[in-house]
Amino acid sequence: MKLRNLLPAALLLVVRAFSQTVSDPAYSAERLARVDRLLQQYVDQKKIAGAVALVLHDGKPVYQKAVGWSDKEANRPMTANTLFRIASQTKALTSTAVLALVEEGKIGLSEPVSHFIPTFTKTTVLAAGASTPVPAKRAITIQDLLTHTAGISYGTDRQVAALYEAKGLGPAAGNGWYTADKDEPICETMERLGTLPFVAQPGEAFVYGYNTDILGCVVEKASGMSLAEFIRTRITAPLGLKDTRFFIPAAERDRLAAVYASGPDGLAVRAPDGSKGQGSYVDGPRKSFAGGAGLTSTAADYARFLEMIRNGGALGGTRILSPRTVDLMTTNQSGSLHSTTGLGFGLGFETVDRYGASGMAGVGAFGWGGAYGTTYQVDRQSHSVLVLMIQLMPNGTDIQAKFNALVYQALVK
Repeated sequence: MKLRNLLPAALLLVVRAFSQTVSDPAYSAERLARVDRLLQQYVDQKKIAGAVALVLHDGKPVYQKAVGWSDKEANRPMTANTLFRIASQTKALTSTAVLALVEEGKIGLSEPVSHFIPTFTKTTVLAAGASTPVPAKRAITIQDLLTHTAGISYGTDRQVAALYEAKGLGPAAGNGWYTADKDEPICETMERLGTLPFVAQPGEAFVYGYNTDILGCVVEKASGMSLAEFIRTRITAPLGLKDTRFFIPAAERDRLAAVYASGPDGLAVRAPDGSKGQGSYVDGPRKSFAGGAGLTSTAADYARFLEMIRNGGALGGTRILSPRTVDLMTTNQSGSLHSTTGLGFGLGFETVDRYGASGMAGVGAFGWGGAYGTTYQVDRQSHSVLVLMIQLMPNGTDIQAKFNALVYQALVK
């Protein structure tokens, strides 16, 4: 038999080794099997290289699946402990770090960010269609940053793009995603950001952008340690999360999934090396700890972090946040500024305020995702945590929404 005919069978054996569906009265095992078919279909159709899916119910795994390839060109199958670039899913951990310092009185939610970064003392706004910046009507607060209502974008808006690019931000920084390649500490970058105009007045619009990167600098200033060290000592180490880090040890290089991109035909093609492709999450320069986009993690690690939040801020006898703080961060704090479709934004998470606003997610669910295609949702009504990890940027698929739908349809109580 030819080698190419052996590969699918070999891959199937590896996938089975990392496939698990546990009997749970809340879920139909027969219906959960539909998720298997969905993931395999996207791999077989070459829309993704591979994926890891994990579902927890009351903190226990009821579904886990690794399918396809971590690195197709290197013939490395996807496994349950594959590492992923989680991009904007970093924001949830940075927001948790901020709120831990709020609980200690070292940061105030209504406190101006200029108390920590002086260049934010006098910010300006250059709205769409305007020719010159105007002073901000009020100071930008910590809560503005947590809810993305500070008016701060990623600097790619037409009216500010050239100004940001000249300062090494916006288009020059890859929309804020490719932070592993930066050769300066994050506070230096954010201090420079404070000299640039923003695109909306504080508190007047939901604008997704550098907000959480700024908060990462605030954590450093308020705690006296790097963001990486704070997250390690205050969140990941206490929770036993050994794989959630800004940079990966060289010895674990092969655990990192390769990045792919959806081509014009919808097929996944390998992304190039460099900052806008594979990134420098192993070799560094290991200087920029970006709170908005810098971490790597595994499905299991990230699900455990989310379970801590779902469980009211504590897990396994370790408390990270108080129950009151968790309620605050997972409740819509942006009013109708984020969306008029039944979605809101809390202090670090998108919230579901109306059933049907996010598929079958229940009211009170919260979640977000990352630029490389990773996504998660925590559903309080069903006591479930859903995590899907892929590495695809840009992502032209609809796999995330379908994954969530197939998990929810498997609930029987």
